[in-house]
Amino acid sequence: MKYQYSKDTKTFKVQVALQQGETLTASAAQKRFGVKNLGAEISRIRHNGYCVSTFNRKAGNGVTVTEYAMTKPSRALIAAGYRALSVGL
Repeated sequence: MKYQYSKDTKTFKVQVALQQGETLTASAAQKRFGVKNLGAEISRIRHNGYCVSTFNRKAGNGVTVTEYAMTKPSRALIAAGYRALSVGL
C-alpha cells in the first residue's frame, strides 16, 4: 500500500534527497530537515515501496556512523517479496 505524503513533510524531503542520490546520516538529516529519528523516516519510505540500504562506516574519530542511500533492489530481495506474497503475508 502506497502512502501519499505532503511536500511539506520531513519524510518527503528525506525521500527526495535520497532519490537525488544523496546519502544521509542522522546528524545530517537533523541539520537539514529537522529529523530527530531518521530510522522512522526511512521505515516510512521503505513501507512505501522504495529500496533504502543501510551502510555502516567508521568516522575519523572512530565512531560508527550509519548512512542511508536509495539503491536498486537485489534479485534476492525481490524474490523474498514474491515468496511473502505467495503465502499471503
